[in-house]
Amino acid sequence: MVFSVSIRASLAPYIVSALLLFLLLEQLSYLIKKRNLPGPLFVPPIIGNAVSLVRDPTSFWNKQSTIAKNSGLSANYLIGKFILYIRETELSQQIFSNVRPDAFHLVGHPFGKKLFGDHNLIYMFGEDHKSVRRHLAPNFTPKSFSTYSVLQQLVILRHLRQWDNSFSNESRPVSLRNLVRELNLETSQTVFVGPYLDKEARNRFRSDYNLFNLGSMALPIDLPGFAFGEARRAVKRLAETLAVCAGKSKTRMASGEEPTCLIDFWMQAIVAETPPPPHSGDDEIGGFLFDFLFAAQDASTSSLLWAVTLLESEPEVLSRVREEVARIWSPESLITVDQLAEMKYTRSVAREVIRFRPPATMVPHVAAKDFPLTESYTIPKGTIVFPSVFDSSFQGFTEPDRFDPDRFNETRKEDQVFKRNFLAFGWGPHQCVGQRYALNHLVLFVAMFSTLFDFKRFRSDGCDEIVYSPTITPKDGCAVFLSRRVAVYPNFSA
Repeated sequence: MVFSVSIRASLAPYIVSALLLFLLLEQLSYLIKKRNLPGPLFVPPIIGNAVSLVRDPTSFWNKQSTIAKNSGLSANYLIGKFILYIRETELSQQIFSNVRPDAFHLVGHPFGKKLFGDHNLIYMFGEDHKSVRRHLAPNFTPKSFSTYSVLQQLVILRHLRQWDNSFSNESRPVSLRNLVRELNLETSQTVFVGPYLDKEARNRFRSDYNLFNLGSMALPIDLPGFAFGEARRAVKRLAETLAVCAGKSKTRMASGEEPTCLIDFWMQAIVAETPPPPHSGDDEIGGFLFDFLFAAQDASTSSLLWAVTLLESEPEVLSRVREEVARIWSPESLITVDQLAEMKYTRSVAREVIRFRPPATMVPHVAAKDFPLTESYTIPKGTIVFPSVFDSSFQGFTEPDRFDPDRFNETRKEDQVFKRNFLAFGWGPHQCVGQRYALNHLVLFVAMFSTLFDFKRFRSDGCDEIVYSPTITPKDGCAVFLSRRVAVYPNFSA
């Protein structure tokens, strides 16, 4: 025992020296990669500034944006990874336009590959990626959108009716954040895999998705009991559930039945091919469906909350929405696809909500090799790069700090004039395939909510400040007083 203690004592100086050398090399590596970019001069060892990011992501990213104001770039260090924040639109465009094996890999989350699993559309390139996107085309046709619109409205109306019964004319405000999350989760489940989830599966689905949400905002510690590890396992279960749905849909579509949800339109095209196309196995489809869920769920929750927040703060905009919707639609029936297309001002409002408060403020990528971004700076291989969609949304546009839906009307057409700055749905080969679906969902919600409810914000200190959860939402969760605007509440069933 004495001999063992003696050995440990003699080794201690070497261990300490090795640790100090490691920390020194870590700092030097960071400074070499950072070069003359703005950012912290020294970073905490190993974990970097991850604690600051997890504790207050809004403050962390605002600071990165502020210090990048002059150069368009800023640097930092997170859990062994050098990161680069890109504020300038033209520089962000270079990242989005160069997603390929030898340039940038889209990851969707700083530790997304580990969190999301292997079968994931955002990690695919080249012909494989093109093939999957080509086979997604049947999901986004006029016929499929008509089917989705009915399902979306039925879910929206069911939840709005519950809000009316529970909260209308209450003396206390209600925070819409959790209510909207539940509405969106049921909408996604119903539209994507509607008839293939029973009540028990839907409850498990909800529980697992909540675990995923919590873990996506936590330190990436993949151990039992830690939020990130629980989230990774929840994603695996969600993908397995969706894979079962894909199998059931294939069987049903092979028997010649009509599609009733998104997975049916997709599987109908797949079962018609002999041999089956690449990447059409149930497990792969389950992973791709989780991509859709992730893209639709939290982004829509963010947009719906900001829509209510911004409409309440802009009475003239709200009045114009109500006038347009009343001219086109009566709550005695569902909104038809043709009526939805007529709601041009309401659609402009939806687009402006997404520009003014883009749900996913950044889209993380990883540099697969050294990439010359500017004449004076080359992004080192392995860097996690964060092009800022949020910053781009406030560049180029006329009076960008003003909420102004008319910028998207047929006269000004700022969605075309400043198209390169409107990055909320991405750019290039990985641009969001479901953007029309997302916009339709937002327009339907705005039309119905503003028609059926009067609403007034409960103003508290900092209520409109941005928080990450994981997409951006108002700090107060959009707390409002609700009261019914219509004499008879619409009641439809599937």
